Amino acid sequence: MYKRILLKLSGESLMGSKQYGIDEVRLAEYAQQIKQIADMGVQIGIVIGGGNIFRGLSGAGKGFDRVKGDQMGMLATTINALGLSSALNAIGQKARVLTAINMFPIGEQYSKWRAIELMEKGEIAILAGGTGCPYFTTDTGSALRGIEIEADVMLKGTRVDGIYTADPEKDPSATKFDKITYDEIYQKGLKVMDLTATTLCRDNKLPIIVFNMDKMGNLVKVMQGENIGTLVYEK
Repeated sequence: MYKRILLKLSGESLMGSKQYGIDEVRLAEYAQQIKQIADMGVQIGIVIGGGNIFRGLSGAGKGFDRVKGDQMGMLATTINALGLSSALNAIGQKARVLTAINMFPIGEQYSKWRAIELMEKGEIAILAGGTGCPYFTTDTGSALRGIEIEADVMLKGTRVDGIYTADPEKDPSATKFDKITYDEIYQKGLKVMDLTATTLCRDNKLPIIVFNMDKMGNLVKVMQGENIGTLVYEK
């Protein structure tokens, strides 16, 4: 079992059955799954996207200044982080929000050492605000934070149960990989994460497991080594 993980959650998945914002049922399910593995002694850092509220790149396509659009996206990830921390606290799991840019008292300013200190005390460190810089996605933010906090693995929770030869929601003939190397992802042109994030993980030998977080119990199954999802690794 992994001792320390970086869990990347999709902001869009937080919408659940809604068209926008946060679905309270989905948020509670995520909190329950996360507490289950925290109770197993796993140290947990979390990065959440903000696509359920605002996505900087799509905003730029609608006339927003790209830098301001990305900053709006950083704020969206912080809203999601606050929601998740509240849901975790409500079920008795301590969690702290650390932000990439100074937002005190909304959250503490992120540092590697503070995040590790909290995780070692059994608290969950929710790392908001992406990298704190424009032009970087939350995938890149999760790769960076995973490397910084010395995580054993990045768990990328998505709406699909792994990496496929094509988008399974569009192509019913798509087949799933149980495991795949970073080089194969490049060669096949698969869009697991953006290239910056993928390269960061490959160069720093941080493995990724892509799995369906929306199915209750899957997070525990991944931690117990069950063969669900897709493992991405560096040979």
